[in-house]
Amino acid sequence: MTGAYLDHAATTPVRPSVAAAMWPWIGGGRFGNASGGHAVARAARQAVEEAREVVAAGVGCRPGEVVFTSGGTESDATAIAQAVGRGRPVCSAIEHHAVLEPVLALGGATIPVDHHARVDLDAVPTDAGLVSVMLVNNEVGTIQPLAEVRLRMGADAVLHTDAVQALPWLDVAALAADADLLSISGHKLGGPQGVGALVVRPRVELRPLLRGGGQELDRRSGTHDVAGIVGLAEAVRCTVAERSATVERVGALRDRLVDGLAGVIDGCAETVPRAGKVAGNAHLRIDGVDAESLLVLLDQAGVFASIGASCASGAVEASHVTRAMGLDPRAAASLRLTLGWSSTPDDVDRALTVVPEAVAQLRARRRAA
Repeated sequence: MTGAYLDHAATTPVRPSVAAAMWPWIGGGRFGNASGGHAVARAARQAVEEAREVVAAGVGCRPGEVVFTSGGTESDATAIAQAVGRGRPVCSAIEHHAVLEPVLALGGATIPVDHHARVDLDAVPTDAGLVSVMLVNNEVGTIQPLAEVRLRMGADAVLHTDAVQALPWLDVAALAADADLLSISGHKLGGPQGVGALVVRPRVELRPLLRGGGQELDRRSGTHDVAGIVGLAEAVRCTVAERSATVERVGALRDRLVDGLAGVIDGCAETVPRAGKVAGNAHLRIDGVDAESLLVLLDQAGVFASIGASCASGAVEASHVTRAMGLDPRAAASLRLTLGWSSTPDDVDRALTVVPEAVAQLRARRRAA
């Protein structure tokens, strides 16, 4: 790929070590079904269980609490389904649609946020059966105070957190220790797409979303994606081992990117202060331009960014996150530039050239219209 890839919150390139770990199970002659009983199957089962130990260590739980899934959406859906029979589910108003839609489908409600996308703790209900608050927002990068959310909940309520965007940047083992259910996804970490995990703490007796063969201790049926699970574990291992260095390096790149753009583009500002969000997020508001037109020009010039969360159609629509924050989409365009483990100074350099030129071009068109 040529150009500057600045959409790591949508997906990340696969790490070389992840590809190497997966290769034996893709094209290297290893292929067993982990549910079988013979030697080939037992080797697959061993790989799955070793991966489970690595993932558990990375997120701060016991291996038996890790349930492998097809990704963040399945993990979230399984978690929210646990509200059935417990009571009304609620979630923050800025959750990923994988949480928001199941909550609303079950007759749940949302918790408002402030203009920095921080959840209103005074609005956390004490009578909800399940509360879901993402540790890090996928659009603007805001970090949520999960421990404080837990203190406001009812004693019998279940706390779920979508930690998909948090694991690359934060010590999830510490910050999400109060969560009963926790979702992660491989492709946000330099792992493969299509694999994730749901952490299920002992106080939750999980009711499976998928039934059938009884895999994952009857908590998630379906033949194990051994290659994907191995890749997820290696991505988690690398992420945790390198996180401090990555946060420092990428945070410096993000700061140079944001300061550089704000310094040359009038009416350009960060949406959320850096102290309250993760190092890889550079969400900006830019006056006097149309967001969709801006993305088109950036794409043509080799800067790959987004406005908000990825969706199936690739269409651009007003973000429910920025609306919940009280931001008017007509007042300024939102631009999400997100960095990750593979980001380089060259990516920032290209964006610092291309983005101001694109904004100037769009403003000139507007004046001429």
